[in-house]
Amino acid sequence: MFDIKKNFNRIQKSKDGRTLAANFGYLSLLQIAGYIFPLITMPYLARVIGVEGFGKIAFASAIVVWFQTVADWGFNYTATRDVAKNRDDKEKVSEIFSNVLWARCLLMIVSFLLLLLAIFIVPIFRENYAVILVTFLLVPGHIMFPDWFFQAMERMKYITILNLLSKLFFTILVFVFIKEKNDFILQPLFTTLGFIVSGIISMYVILYKWQIKIKRPVLTSILSTINGSTDVFINNIMPNLYNSFSVMLLGFFGGPVSNGLLDAGNRFVSISQQFMNIISRTFFPFLSRRIDKHSSFAKLSIYTSLIITILLFITAPWLIRLFFTNEFKGSILLLQILSISVFFITTRNVYGINFMIIEGFEKQLRNLITIGSIIGFMSSFPLIYYFNHLGAAINIVLTQAVMCLLVTYRAKKIIKSKNQINYSQEI
Repeated sequence: MFDIKKNFNRIQKSKDGRTLAANFGYLSLLQIAGYIFPLITMPYLARVIGVEGFGKIAFASAIVVWFQTVADWGFNYTATRDVAKNRDDKEKVSEIFSNVLWARCLLMIVSFLLLLLAIFIVPIFRENYAVILVTFLLVPGHIMFPDWFFQAMERMKYITILNLLSKLFFTILVFVFIKEKNDFILQPLFTTLGFIVSGIISMYVILYKWQIKIKRPVLTSILSTINGSTDVFINNIMPNLYNSFSVMLLGFFGGPVSNGLLDAGNRFVSISQQFMNIISRTFFPFLSRRIDKHSSFAKLSIYTSLIITILLFITAPWLIRLFFTNEFKGSILLLQILSISVFFITTRNVYGINFMIIEGFEKQLRNLITIGSIIGFMSSFPLIYYFNHLGAAINIVLTQAVMCLLVTYRAKKIIKSKNQINYSQEI
């Protein structure tokens, strides 16, 4: 712990250190909007729309996350890395930003057509088509709000306050307009509107304040941009085979009530993971330039995630009783099981996203994530069929544990090999 403190005191005195501190603060405020406002509305929604309404929203989100991942295509990491490395070259930055924007628009159109086909073919999708289509609006909302670009430029202050105000406004709308169970569909609609308003503001900053130009779309450049992020895309979408697929499968076998219980238990885990993502996203552009600081970053992240895991496990009964009604009592055990995943996901990201991707080992990371995800996909059927929402929680955690071990083991071997090469060169 002394080494961590000494290293971070040294960084803090440098320009990089001050930038890290500022961006950590702004990202923290931005993420607070992402988990404090849902905490405010959670008890109210639990009482008004009930566990079934929660389940329908969770089911729609589990479907749309596949199409969201397709539209993102890994650009949140590859484009962030590329802009961070070229941020002093405005022409190059404009080229990267334009190609990513057009690529995401193209992928969104393809995603929407695939979603319409799925709704037409799958009966349970047709039954819930309204909430699914409303939830899909999050995809263009995310495209309009390119927070990855502000992260890459390490200048988050321009959008943080306005984003907070936007989310506050649409949180108030939840209390004003959601009055009965059938109003559950308004929740994802208000969330989407928050992204769109924030997106309009952030685009103004990018295009007019920073003078970043949107260049004419060139198909070859768009396809090249997509191809350059394919390995990271596969790395991002494969976990859906066990994570969101478990929620979808639970919707088939257990129905919306089971999905509602799982979603309630997973809410606090998601909030905790969002906090860990603040640390990861703050350090990603910095580590892209200073990978020699990875060891200190790893210790900070892993120790923090372990503390959060223990706290979530201990406080699970209190959290569920405080924020939800009595019909969510079954979520207590689910939260305790899922809390372990905070440690596994954080450790995997420390050595995967914040090391292997930065060091150019996307293909190896892709292969490891694919292996773990396929294992989780296969185990989801028997676990969910026989153990319902409990099986879904167990499957998610076990799969994350497998991927964590695979990625950490491989990254440690890479680090050891690099150290040996550096040592031999010094000699």
